[in-house]
Amino acid sequence: MILYTVKPGDTVFSIAQRNGTSPSRIIIDNDLTNPEKLVVGQTLVLLYPTRTYTVRGGDTLNAIANMYGTTLLSLWQNNPSLRGRSYIYPGQTLNISFETPPLGSIRVNGYAYPYIDRSVLRTTLPYLTYLSIFTYGFRPDGSLIAPTGGDQELISIAKEYGTIPLMMLTSLTEMGTFSNELVASLLADRNLQNTVTENTLRVIREKGYGGLDMDFEYIPAQFAEEYALFLTNLRTKLEAEGYILFASLAPKTSATQRGLLYEGHDYGAVGAAANYVLLMTYEWGYTYGPPLAVAPIPNVRRVLDYAVTEIPREKIFLGVPNYAYNWTLPYVRGESRAEALSNVAAVQLAAEKNAEIRLDKTSMAPTFSYYEFSAAENKALEHEVWFEDAKSIDEKLRLVNEYGLRGVSIWQIMKYFPQLWLVLHSLYSIEKL
Repeated sequence: MILYTVKPGDTVFSIAQRNGTSPSRIIIDNDLTNPEKLVVGQTLVLLYPTRTYTVRGGDTLNAIANMYGTTLLSLWQNNPSLRGRSYIYPGQTLNISFETPPLGSIRVNGYAYPYIDRSVLRTTLPYLTYLSIFTYGFRPDGSLIAPTGGDQELISIAKEYGTIPLMMLTSLTEMGTFSNELVASLLADRNLQNTVTENTLRVIREKGYGGLDMDFEYIPAQFAEEYALFLTNLRTKLEAEGYILFASLAPKTSATQRGLLYEGHDYGAVGAAANYVLLMTYEWGYTYGPPLAVAPIPNVRRVLDYAVTEIPREKIFLGVPNYAYNWTLPYVRGESRAEALSNVAAVQLAAEKNAEIRLDKTSMAPTFSYYEFSAAENKALEHEVWFEDAKSIDEKLRLVNEYGLRGVSIWQIMKYFPQLWLVLHSLYSIEKL
């Protein structure tokens, strides 16, 4: 794998010629919708399969897998252009194998809402060990709030690809907001905890989930110990029936970190209570904050440096963001609101605005600026965009090997980001359980 940065005057053809590959391979692998318009500073992933096969009339994907002693799953991982489907056509070139990933094997979790585009879901599932379906909540009486749109179809599709579906339980209300009052009422009442636990287990059994992902945010500090005990009891009941428990953690850098987001998460206690933890190592750059990388590498490292002192490394999943933000300047605290967009859309926007992408060496994240006329302001306003590309993803994914973690958790998989999966698949073998 080569991570290539587009230079002035580059074309897909010239890049391919200089790097011993083909223009069509670059276009297909990077899912380029407008290959005639590359952006200076744009990162392209160049892949070099060790074996390929050209499809002939009468071939089936299953037959090709058998011919080479491989699996459908492996062919889907090696050929994301298949979109997780078995449709092939004569003349199509398939990647049969690549060199063994250099950094070993990891587990991968991804988050999805029930309304995810099914093609995006099927393209992504070959790379996932777990699929967390967002989300169940609970009411003050302990009854559960089911995900809007239902979850049964996603559960069934996940299992087609050997991916374990995880039920999510959060402290979101029916209004879609996190409630510290709701959490406090639950953690102050053992009978209510038992009701929520039994209702959760019933859903897991009936729907065919493989485990539970707990995401309780804004827990009042005085309930930190009770939350860990609640998780301990949950895990005991889940494990008795063959299920696993994940718990999401705010990105803390010390045990004494202040703030409602952090104080209710005792890293050591939650790490002991759950089978695995998911570190939410993102949102430094966020909707209402100043322009900033979503997950700057120095910030992520500080969280990991603390986390591994409290939690066994083999229990930790590193959170990786799959989204971008576009800020209109000047930033005004309390007034400004960044627009969220996908990483692919960010590069398309740079191409549209003839902006040059630069890699910020401190955060190890790509960014660009442009001007756009605002009718409301009657003048051109500057915009600043921060997003993820293959190089920033590579930096994050290598931390898993460096720190000896169990894997990564992607928030979220709603928009297909080809470079994320290309880099992940090139660095690691993905465990299917």
